[in-house]
Amino acid sequence: MPLTADRAKPAVPFGGNYRLIDFVLSNMVNGGYHRICVLTQYKSHSLDRHITQTWRLSAMTGDYVTPVPAQQRLGPRWYTGSADAILQSLNLIYDDQPDYVVVFGADHVYRMDPRQMVAQHMESGAAVTVAGIPMPRRDAHEFGVIQVANDGMKIESFLEKPADPPGIPGSPEQSYVSMGNYVFSTDALVDALKADAEDERSVHDMGGNIIPMLTARGEAYVYDFDKNEVPGSTERDHAYWRDVGSLDAYHDAHMDLVSVHPVFNLYNTKWPILSSPPSLPPAKFVEGGTAQDSMVGSGSIIAGARLQSSVISHSVNVLEGSYVEGSVLMPGVVIGQDAVLKNVILDKNVIVPPGAQLGVDLEADRAKYTVSAGGVVVLGKGQEVIP
Repeated sequence: MPLTADRAKPAVPFGGNYRLIDFVLSNMVNGGYHRICVLTQYKSHSLDRHITQTWRLSAMTGDYVTPVPAQQRLGPRWYTGSADAILQSLNLIYDDQPDYVVVFGADHVYRMDPRQMVAQHMESGAAVTVAGIPMPRRDAHEFGVIQVANDGMKIESFLEKPADPPGIPGSPEQSYVSMGNYVFSTDALVDALKADAEDERSVHDMGGNIIPMLTARGEAYVYDFDKNEVPGSTERDHAYWRDVGSLDAYHDAHMDLVSVHPVFNLYNTKWPILSSPPSLPPAKFVEGGTAQDSMVGSGSIIAGARLQSSVISHSVNVLEGSYVEGSVLMPGVVIGQDAVLKNVILDKNVIVPPGAQLGVDLEADRAKYTVSAGGVVVLGKGQEVIP
């Protein structure tokens, strides 16, 4: 919040041209997986519209990316959890009859070749393979942590935000953090979902119930994301993954984009992040407008203003004398003359009046707007800037 006030998180804009869901869909399509269902429930209109307008694959070859809303197929109830969402959508699996099902989260920023994870899964004979990213133990307590056996592959337990995360065999100062990405053998997935549906104590969550069930049976293995090789990746952005579940993480991920040698490189043409931005003229800089270490979307006009370390979406106007630093501006934003913005996120169609200041006096901003723990000032769609 407030970026998810009226949209599902996977539909939140990111990186000037994209939505968060474009990252996982790009990974799937680049990897050759072209039969994709997006299970949606809450505030899904903008997500559904983006998918149907942007992600059109070849119907001639039977390929598709399709949003699947909650349909109450098993009774008068909505999805009660991520596992229940798949249970209620098993008709999709029955129709296509795949040997394996890839279940990935839709709101993370990363590149990954899913074929390599599927290949390991097929070779191991596991019921489920869970993508884990090695992370320093001191930071892993904020995530779900995977404890593996001495062979480094079989999962022994799942720990939700443990105070003392277990290390990785052979690398004791690192822990495996679950990325929320899974590969299932179809029969094992269907059996686990049906067993979970009969458990009245379950909250019907993939990470909280299904994976622990298969772990207890000794049928869950980890896939080391650090071993994933993506064409065109560099040593600097290899195995980059960000869970943008907080405003600060969302802001930090944007700042990773704009350095001279970016921590995450959107310019990798060998594994592109795909989307369909609107047809607009190139960005224009007039009256001495400048941008340094920044990205500026098409159709934007920087008129006598200065941008520093910022990500500017398409159709943004920044007027004379304004200064924008460390900020993320979404489509339709207008920054009036002589305004100052520092570490600010502005959702669509926010209009900043001339001379206004955001991110300069955080105490004053907290009384009017959302301010994150890290000091990022955030305004939702069309929110009024109070003088």
